[in-house]
Amino acid sequence: MTAKIRIDNVVTSGTFSLDGGTWDVDNNIWLVGNDDEVVIIDAAHSAKPILDAVGDRTVKAIVLTHGHNDHITVAPELSKATGAPILLHPGDDMLWNETHPGVAHGELFDGESIDVAGTSLKVINTPGHSPGSCVVYAPEAGVLFSGDTLFHGGPGATGRSFSSFPTIIDSIRDKILTLDPETKVYTGHGDGTTVGEEAPHLEEWIKRGH
Repeated sequence: MTAKIRIDNVVTSGTFSLDGGTWDVDNNIWLVGNDDEVVIIDAAHSAKPILDAVGDRTVKAIVLTHGHNDHITVAPELSKATGAPILLHPGDDMLWNETHPGVAHGELFDGESIDVAGTSLKVINTPGHSPGSCVVYAPEAGVLFSGDTLFHGGPGATGRSFSSFPTIIDSIRDKILTLDPETKVYTGHGDGTTVGEEAPHLEEWIKRGH
């Protein structure tokens, strides 16, 4: 029997800062679970709208797709409010420490599964946008939460510190485009897409270099 998975989207607004620059951004936060329990994917800008969407559900974990400040802004606040652990790939510890120095977090590892609401969320490390960037795959729902690794129209940005365009291309080619083409891709910013919609454009992205 396939688990009934509930997915909620919260959009918050704020800024992203790195390498001396600051940009205004809108972020997608994803809540995955059911009416009783939930995993929060990313912790951007403002805790209240996220907590309002959680309601009285038990939060199993706060999963961070990567360590850029706009994705981790309120992770400690959410953890304190819910009692849930913060999980981030250790490859992004240097980014975490820029925003939350001295604040501990749990570790997220490639290939691990996070159980919620009778289903398993699979963590896949997809370096490139940052070394510790991860996507979260919900195979029973046919959904991939891609963070800033893959967007509608191409890879996430790689022009800043700790990023690599060849690495993100390898990650997308080997770890995302191998999934079922019907897989829905729910992104860290903006509109979603599907694996099948993006796959034919890989060579175009390589030629343009971003």
